[in-house]
Amino acid sequence: MQHLNPDTLARPGGHYSHVTVANGFVFVAGQLPVTPAGERLTDAPFEAQARQVLANVQAALEAAGSDVAHLVQVRVYVDDIANWPAFNTVYAEWAGTARPARAVVPTGPLHFRLKVEVEAVACLPAAAGSATSRTAG
Repeated sequence: MQHLNPDTLARPGGHYSHVTVANGFVFVAGQLPVTPAGERLTDAPFEAQARQVLANVQAALEAAGSDVAHLVQVRVYVDDIANWPAFNTVYAEWAGTARPARAVVPTGPLHFRLKVEVEAVACLPAAAGSATSRTAG
């Protein structure tokens, strides 16, 4: 098992790692709209917060040797379900053809009054090659 806190992300604000790699999987801790320099985007528009969160997820994946195309599951926490359509638009642009399993959970206020948090699970590219892909027909 490997724990990572890449320089491309702000230092963790608690007792956790941004990324844990285990058994061919990459587990990305909940990412908030915080810049690599540690600036919390509390007053930024929702879309800007969503883009920063997804950039953080991508940075975490890349630090572990994975990427968006290898996402398995994404969990999204939004402060208000009214922000779901805006998130979905930003997410679709970011994810491209990747379509991992996903949950969107309205939570009410998030830490530091931020509007969105995303956690994810991906596989490492070598592990993805050993998986069988099926499409429902």
